[in-house]
Amino acid sequence: MDLAALQLSLLLGIWTVAILLPIALAVGRWLATARFRGKAVVEGALTLPLVLPPTVIGFYLLVGFGPESPVGRIWTDLAGRPLVFSFEGVLLASVLVNLPFAVQPAQRAFEAVGQDLRDAAAACGHSLWRTIWRIELPLAWPGLLTGAVLVFAHTLGEFGVVLMVGGSIPGETRTLALSIYDRVQAFDNASAARMAGLLMAISLAAVSTTFVLAGRSRRIG
Repeated sequence: MDLAALQLSLLLGIWTVAILLPIALAVGRWLATARFRGKAVVEGALTLPLVLPPTVIGFYLLVGFGPESPVGRIWTDLAGRPLVFSFEGVLLASVLVNLPFAVQPAQRAFEAVGQDLRDAAAACGHSLWRTIWRIELPLAWPGLLTGAVLVFAHTLGEFGVVLMVGGSIPGETRTLALSIYDRVQAFDNASAARMAGLLMAISLAAVSTTFVLAGRSRRIG
């Protein structure tokens, strides 16, 4: 068992969820309530990571994070090392790739709240932030939780983008998925099977927890 790769995968998943949760809340609610030209284009752009091959996304991110890119140069000047083939580069790539997994469930949850409740809250004198905190979030939290779990599970299993942006550097960018690939390449199928089973068990537990909590929220509601 590659414990370093497991620890790195869990750390990557936790950080990705922590960064994407507030983004999903803000962007999901905005898309649920806003009406503007080009909304379909914005939603389509956010969905691209679901339909594009990971190698295509990985290539563009590799170019966008490379030392010759503006982002890569700024990061190198600030951190003193390249963004690609680093944990920070993999984390940023993970956040971008997982955007639809976080935003879409949040958007659907805020759409289900209904504009009539928002109008009623405004008529009662509630501010926007009070309406979001006291009315919308208690109703939309199952969608946010679903997005968080999907992001975590997808991050654990992400392979192509992580490989292209981060390589497979032990202790730095080698996640459990990459370690499984390396073990298969070395004909160590026993180790690969153990790590694959662990990855499947963690993902199943995370997704099952979401269904349990969502079912309880419906019964309470």
